[in-house]
Amino acid sequence: MTEPQLEVAFGAASHQGLVRGANEDSYLTAPPVFLVADGMGGHSDGELASRAVVDAFSGLSSRRWLTPDLLVDAVARAASTVSGLHADGRRPGSTLTGVGLTQQGGLPCWLVFNIGDSRTHLLRDGELTQISVDHSAAARRGDPAVARNVITRALGAGLSRPVADQWLIPALVGDRIVLSSDGLGNEVTPELITAILLSTADARESSRALVQAALQAGGRDNVTVVVVECTGLVSTSAHSPSGATDTAPSGTDDTLREEEAS
Repeated sequence: MTEPQLEVAFGAASHQGLVRGANEDSYLTAPPVFLVADGMGGHSDGELASRAVVDAFSGLSSRRWLTPDLLVDAVARAASTVSGLHADGRRPGSTLTGVGLTQQGGLPCWLVFNIGDSRTHLLRDGELTQISVDHSAAARRGDPAVARNVITRALGAGLSRPVADQWLIPALVGDRIVLSSDGLGNEVTPELITAILLSTADARESSRALVQAALQAGGRDNVTVVVVECTGLVSTSAHSPSGATDTAPSGTDDTLREEEAS
């Protein structure tokens, strides 16, 4: 019997930026899981937090698919480990945004997940759509004038145990998923991100070009980009692909200014 398949190509790039003294971002590219984690806490604390998130998910690389249950378990492991890093009054934390390869009823799908203000976008048919919803005061109030560094959900950082938002999206050949820390979105407009994705040949070139664009725009923060492209799929479902489905409860947000964790 034919099994559903989702074939991907991917690339990643990361830079500490032109202002920060260290890179607190971490990323994972280990099918069926891809993620970006933006650490908070200053110096080595943020790096330890984001690395702990990556470590919590890295064991899933032996799986064929990422299921919602596996995702929930990995988030719980990450939250527990990051919370355990607290010492001497410091409160390191991390955001998390990512995508897993999965299937539902024989239909290959993207399983997008997010905690914090790192972002996941989908480029499909030449149009860029932000899938994740920022867990930030600015997004909650609908006012971009609110300080961008006020986040309402994170792993660790003295906040309550988070619930990851999830979206299930039927995959199409040619889809490009873009995972990024806020060092990209704070420097590069969606229009330029789209133009770069459309003008680059593959996922690796796209990720490098997007990081370079953030540096050219000022590079005021760490910037990390992972690009995952669907290069082929086999569906055993009788149903046609449709739009995204929100599969997770909204959870409860706290509030944290990123500088408070330093």
